[in-house]
Amino acid sequence: MKNLLLVAYLDIKESLRSKWFYVYAIVFGGLMALFFVTGVSDSVVMGFTGLSRLLLVFIQVTIIILPIFILITTVKSISGDRESNVLEYMLSFPISLTHYYWGKMLGRFLTVFLPVIFALILGVAFGIAKGGNLPWAMISLYSALLFAMCFVFLGIAFFVSTLVKSSDIAVGSSFMIWIILLAFIDIALIGLMLQGRVSDGLIISIALTNPIEVFRIGAISLFDPELTVIGPVAYYLLDTLGAKLLMFYSIFYPIILGIFFSFMGYIAFKKKDLL
Repeated sequence: MKNLLLVAYLDIKESLRSKWFYVYAIVFGGLMALFFVTGVSDSVVMGFTGLSRLLLVFIQVTIIILPIFILITTVKSISGDRESNVLEYMLSFPISLTHYYWGKMLGRFLTVFLPVIFALILGVAFGIAKGGNLPWAMISLYSALLFAMCFVFLGIAFFVSTLVKSSDIAVGSSFMIWIILLAFIDIALIGLMLQGRVSDGLIISIALTNPIEVFRIGAISLFDPELTVIGPVAYYLLDTLGAKLLMFYSIFYPIILGIFFSFMGYIAFKKKDLL
């Protein structure tokens, strides 16, 4: 455990020395500050006001930006160490592969999750200062969704990082994953697929294997429990799963998927040629 925490600490220090971490923190913190300056928390859009409106806009930003930031900054974690011979140097110490892999993952998770949750806390503090009502249930669920989103893409990134040896290939692979998932982000596009002879339930089930789509549906349900934004698909989701089970799925499915990819990456890391 001591070695695992030491590797995590070293990874955090390495991240703090990198420019990407400050860009990452400024993007989310800066966007939240921009929302304050532009008065988005005071505006009224589709019935949402105050802190609810601020969180709604923040959700739209995180759906697009968060996955690609995590993939690009994390996918080079192990492949970059292998390419720069840092991995060979680290393994010269009495550190097991298990401690190295999970220590790297722990350190990287903290560096990608803390800036996002800090931006959320900043928004909540601003909402309180403005005298708005504090929806604790909404904030707690949204924090859980952010945790799940960070974890699943961290697991995917580590899985890819263990399979490739070149950082360039790792970055290219992360872009491909992001584009493929983003292409199926909107359930409304399923209307194009419904022209084929495939059951609606099967198509929607396939769409809900996309972690970005799952995050989007879960986030929308926080503000719109009836899911009126996504149209007729809402009736199928609510009739099949129900509001509570849908939120449960939105949080725990990405976490389970992240655990799966993390362990697959760990198995590949132990079996492949490390150097």
